[in-house]
Amino acid sequence: MERWRGRVALVTGASVGIGAVVVKELVRHGMKVMGCARDVEKIQKLSEECQAAGHSGLLVPYKCDLTNEEEILSMFSYIKSQHQGVDVCINNAGLALPESLLNGKTSAWKSMLDVNVIGLSVCTREAYQSMKERNVDDGHIININSMSGHRVVSNPDIHFYSATKFAVTALTEGLRQELREAKTHIRATSISPGVVETEFTLRLYSENSEKRAAAYKQFKCIEAVDIADAVIYALSAPPHVQIGDIQMRPVEQIM
Repeated sequence: MERWRGRVALVTGASVGIGAVVVKELVRHGMKVMGCARDVEKIQKLSEECQAAGHSGLLVPYKCDLTNEEEILSMFSYIKSQHQGVDVCINNAGLALPESLLNGKTSAWKSMLDVNVIGLSVCTREAYQSMKERNVDDGHIININSMSGHRVVSNPDIHFYSATKFAVTALTEGLRQELREAKTHIRATSISPGVVETEFTLRLYSENSEKRAAAYKQFKCIEAVDIADAVIYALSAPPHVQIGDIQMRPVEQIM
């Protein structure tokens, strides 16, 4: 990770869960991290925690709604003006709503697409353009995907969400191919966790107390730090090695 010291990373969905732990790890390794989310106050608290811990890097909170392209473009303009540009982009923000295919609300489907697919794609495009204009040839774009992007489980609450994550799987491979065609050494990685003990499922079932209570009791779940470790592993690979797809589950998880 030494080569990343002092360089700039963008992490979306940085206020809680996986994103919050990832930004802490990157700051601990000496990176300048732009942490974005709609709830910027939580990221500010994370920044203060990093400073108190004496980490050598820097966490800069930025308020951004990934469903609004203008806000994303403004964020990248800010990063350019204040920190030259992005060297690492970690598309972590994700949204799941319990809307089945037979009875789901169109507005909820659109919200999931806006965050999980369109927002991710806009951030990817802008991060690449930032790297290209500065002749950064060793950048890295990491998509925090899901095991739901590789198989469909028998749970109608997440079938549409799963479709958006299948899109992320395709987008990451498509990105890898386009980067090769562009003759750059910028790398693309997808990290697909199974059940992670974060606020994610609690938000998914915010109106279903029974499912919320049972969310993480079936087996020992993956923790957010496990995903952060995978991010560090991908970033730490030698420049000639591309870690394309990491799939990780709790040992006791069946699907």
